[in-house]
Amino acid sequence: MNGEYLKKFKELPELVKQFGGLIILTIIVISSFAILNIFFGQGEELVAKMKIEEERIKKERELNQLISSLPSGILVSYDGTDHYKLSDEVYEAVCNATKLIPQRAIMGANFLNFRAHEIYTMNGNLISKTFVEWDKENNKCIAGFVLSGSIDGEEKERITVSGEVLNFLSTGIDTRVYFIKNF
Repeated sequence: MNGEYLKKFKELPELVKQFGGLIILTIIVISSFAILNIFFGQGEELVAKMKIEEERIKKERELNQLISSLPSGILVSYDGTDHYKLSDEVYEAVCNATKLIPQRAIMGANFLNFRAHEIYTMNGNLISKTFVEWDKENNKCIAGFVLSGSIDGEEKERITVSGEVLNFLSTGIDTRVYFIKNF
């Protein structure tokens, strides 16, 4: 009986044999992936991570569009200046988009904190960490940096200098903290 089926199969046209082989190969590939997905799936977790990443990319694009639409120069959030005044909503968006604190802003903030200035200069202008974040409670942009080091071989000290961002510098490509008001 097997010989009879084999004989009928051999008599089939070549095109039908190739098509049948393609269908069998497709079924094997799909079955293999289905079995692998059962053991190594994590589909829901992967989809959730992908959605989070897509949302982050979307926000990044929106912020980049906002930054590129701003004029180059100093951006402020208060009246009484010749510089470009930001609305409250744009001020918050620029704060969230800003990641850079240039040397000028750091030196200006250090000027008011003598101990921070000493640690900064005695340890090779080393900055451990910088941050720019929106303070929802006070509706203000807060920027700062963390300095760590020792003076004259004393125990290592860690100081955080932070304050309100009074203005930003727009380069047309990005924004930077221009001046930090600290106390």
